[in-house]
Amino acid sequence: MFRPCIDLHEGKVKQIVGATLTDNGSGLRTHFVSDRPAAWYAELFKRDGLTGGHVIMLGPGNEAEARRALGAYPGGLQIGGGITPENACAWLDAGASHVIVTSWVFSEGKLDRGRLSAISRLVGRERLVLDLSCRKVGGDYRVVAKKWQQLTDLILSGPVLAELAEYCTEFLVHAVDREGLRAGIDRELVSKLAEWSPVPVTYAGGANSIDDLEEVTRLGQGKVDLTIGSALDIFGGTQVRYADCVEFNRRELARRSSAAAG
Repeated sequence: MFRPCIDLHEGKVKQIVGATLTDNGSGLRTHFVSDRPAAWYAELFKRDGLTGGHVIMLGPGNEAEARRALGAYPGGLQIGGGITPENACAWLDAGASHVIVTSWVFSEGKLDRGRLSAISRLVGRERLVLDLSCRKVGGDYRVVAKKWQQLTDLILSGPVLAELAEYCTEFLVHAVDREGLRAGIDRELVSKLAEWSPVPVTYAGGANSIDDLEEVTRLGQGKVDLTIGSALDIFGGTQVRYADCVEFNRRELARRSSAAAG
């Protein structure tokens, strides 16, 4: 299934190469800067019945725009980027369906299970999404934090995802080395996520065709959904039509409904 996204940087909807985002801004590669506000995209997704999408705040200066997007589609979008126990409940009150937590649950490159447990208890497991964006290092997928610049000690595996699923209701996983490059999905990672995860997963990174959406749906065995960013026409791309993604979801939902009834 297709899940929409709204990436915010310096108060604008943008598509960037995620791995080039740093604290000082040097080397940032930007594919697209929209002249439309975030709320316009949120209203579009609401109109087309798309659920489970996310708003990601890439650094400071995005809070007001994020709040307007959540207000345009209350209960229809998740929020991520700088989420901590101090602001998580406020974002839920602003209309987010879930909060996405990333760097806050890591300390000096190590997963802090105390922090993870604390925020899970605060917002409720059913409203927490854990970002496990990763790089491939050797044969392993290592989770990254701090704007994807810091390799952590957390290696994705079946036992790890089973443990972490006790704290959250979904995972968000960007294949960082492919994010924003429009060079195709990481099929191995998608397959492993479907095999390992006991909860739904949204995969992002590299999608450049409607065939990728079909492939993720097949490889993901109904457990892994796909976010498409810079290849999408509503974000300045030329490779994937947003209307085709909406139609794909409608067909897939009808197929699943028919299979469940039969």
